[in-house]
Amino acid sequence: MKIAATIAAGLMLVATPVLAATHPLTKQDALQLTQLGLGDDAIVAKINADKVDFDLSTDDMISLRKQGVSSAVIAAMIANRYEAKAELSLDSPDPRIPHPAGLYALQDVGGPHMKRMEPTVTNQAKTGGILGYAFTGGIASMSVKAAIQKETSAVPVSRQPRFYFFSAESNGSDAGAWASGTNTVVASPAELTLVRLTRKDGRREARVGSMNIAGAKSGVMDKDRIEFRHELVRPGVYKVELSQPLEPGEYGFIYSLAGGGSSGAMTARIFDFTVQ
Repeated sequence: MKIAATIAAGLMLVATPVLAATHPLTKQDALQLTQLGLGDDAIVAKINADKVDFDLSTDDMISLRKQGVSSAVIAAMIANRYEAKAELSLDSPDPRIPHPAGLYALQDVGGPHMKRMEPTVTNQAKTGGILGYAFTGGIASMSVKAAIQKETSAVPVSRQPRFYFFSAESNGSDAGAWASGTNTVVASPAELTLVRLTRKDGRREARVGSMNIAGAKSGVMDKDRIEFRHELVRPGVYKVELSQPLEPGEYGFIYSLAGGGSSGAMTARIFDFTVQ
């Protein structure tokens, strides 16, 4: 008798128009399947396979239970809460739209859009002022510079540029652009340093340390820093603007300076851009 009842329930399921369509399970479908006697295991399997959000209120739970839906099925409907992940954009000018973690320049050419700035890894550590340092017995400073390839950046901006910083928190993803190098967690643009890069033959350089008889300093020198301000737009997203217009030239936001001297220069990551 049980086998016959199960077969009959299956035939009724196929014949029922609302259940024959290939659509995600609804609360009403779960109720109908229960009334057909399909069994908790089959209904729970269908719930787990469809990955839908039933959004059950307390009144819904009471109503379903009174109509014969089991506690196991109701529990599966609650536990199966599903939220579709929003698609990430690489160029939307709206900071409220989720973007992959990273630093973006807002551009206007061809219509407002964001351009993601990939960090350039320093490939050389250079020293400058060695002769002056030697001739003065260390009174004159010797500088340590981080060098990156090419004389200009592929990210052009205006003299009064705007940037947007997206942390991993902004979209619930992994650290993205902030996962490289030694500094794997960057929570805000306050951890970045903006500097002007010096053009050399086939490269650009940034001073990241100095040494003289009084001692050694690592990191970007105070007088080389360019002031900028940042404002929280939403959790994990910051608007970054310059306090003063920039002169034409090469610039970059630096992070991940681990250690001093040439060691720090070789670990720098630079989000470079050019002011036209």
